[in-house]
Amino acid sequence: MDIVPETREDTIERKAEPDARDGWMTRLRKNWRRLCLALLAFVALPYVLIVLYTAEFVRPISTLMLRDVVLLRGYDRQWVDFEDISPNVVRAVMMSEDGQYCRHAGVDWGAMREVVNEALAGEQTRGASTIPMQTAKNLFLWNGRSFVRKAMEVPLAVVADFVWSKRRLMEIYLNVAEWGPGIYGIEAAAQYHFNVSAAKLSRRQAALLAVSLPNPYTRNAGKPGPGLQSLARLIDRRAGRSGDYIKCLYD
Repeated sequence: MDIVPETREDTIERKAEPDARDGWMTRLRKNWRRLCLALLAFVALPYVLIVLYTAEFVRPISTLMLRDVVLLRGYDRQWVDFEDISPNVVRAVMMSEDGQYCRHAGVDWGAMREVVNEALAGEQTRGASTIPMQTAKNLFLWNGRSFVRKAMEVPLAVVADFVWSKRRLMEIYLNVAEWGPGIYGIEAAAQYHFNVSAAKLSRRQAALLAVSLPNPYTRNAGKPGPGLQSLARLIDRRAGRSGDYIKCLYD
């Protein structure tokens, strides 16, 4: 049997093969690191913005406002300071959306446990979102029910409640909440539905706006049906008895 001597070209080719594989693996590792860094930056960005939004001159916008801009719809939002919002609105919204607002630290864990237990038992669950959780969702996340969104929403709410004062948190919430198609913030809502400023809203008007928040597309505060009016009267009675519940905002 003839023995063919190994040529220099064969040696070079054999050495090149593992080098090519090494280069591919190196690129894969480098791209994976970049992907992980991009994901980390995406997750960390809302927490950086929470710190930035502490400054009172900053006027945050919501993800829904950004959506309307991207889709070229436009929107109406007129920022108004907390001092220029009728206390009727603050009381009504708190009693409708989050009666323990001044007492919890972003999340009502008791209500959250009840919802989890109901879900595990196969029962229909009710909402357990607090105002800090809704504010976090409006500013940084998306609409729709999902465990992924809720898992992101909870720590954001806790951090926002810790970093911001209760007044600042309520101010931001009332200025980014949606009260109709393209209608964001309490000032635009007051003008759109009742043709008055946010400072001039009556108890009845405030209650109607508060109860329309869960679904402002089907619940029209300016043209309420009997069901919405009945719910508004209930919230108005609760707001009238709010007393100590709102101390963290007016003391």
